[in-house]
Amino acid sequence: MGFSDIIDLAGSFLIGGLILLILFRMNGAAVENVYNNGGELSLQQNLSVTAKVLEDDFRKIGYCLDWKKIPDPSKSILMADSNRIRFLTDVDNGSGPDGEVDTLLYALGPTSELAVTPNPRDRFLYRIINNETPRGVNLGVTQFKLIYFDALGDTINYPIAVPSEIYTIEINLTVENTAGYNEQYSSAFWRQIRLVARNLRNR
Repeated sequence: MGFSDIIDLAGSFLIGGLILLILFRMNGAAVENVYNNGGELSLQQNLSVTAKVLEDDFRKIGYCLDWKKIPDPSKSILMADSNRIRFLTDVDNGSGPDGEVDTLLYALGPTSELAVTPNPRDRFLYRIINNETPRGVNLGVTQFKLIYFDALGDTINYPIAVPSEIYTIEINLTVENTAGYNEQYSSAFWRQIRLVARNLRNR
């Protein structure tokens, strides 16, 4: 075997190695794209479902099919904080409101509750009807922030001592993937500005 043959052989190994490396990188990029695209779809679905339920519930603050059971809608909000709110409403039991007054609590749990997921920021978002056992829903929620405004449109500062002053509510919701590719987590944000529960205006 001559010197030129050795050079040719070494060149072939080098080119073959480069092609193999390119193929590995292309395969990794393809896997990442598939994972991220699937994660984005799941992320948007989770955000859409959560936002719809939130908006439906918050618009029914102070509502009851039998309106005489909530004669003063201004007292419908029992407790309000930056990421917790409890209010009176008539929850849809699957076939519509039943005319009974329910207490609905929304609360964001601590990050320590979801230590089993790869994402260090996701939390349970609790939706608790009356005195039922709390069951958190994990849809990748990382932020659930509420801002309250009075009848003049001014922000009500925390702590809110008089919930009856609340006239409109801003809802801020951020959702991330519960598991990311190489610890990279996509996020989506939804904001409902100055949501008005019609019954809060009946004062």
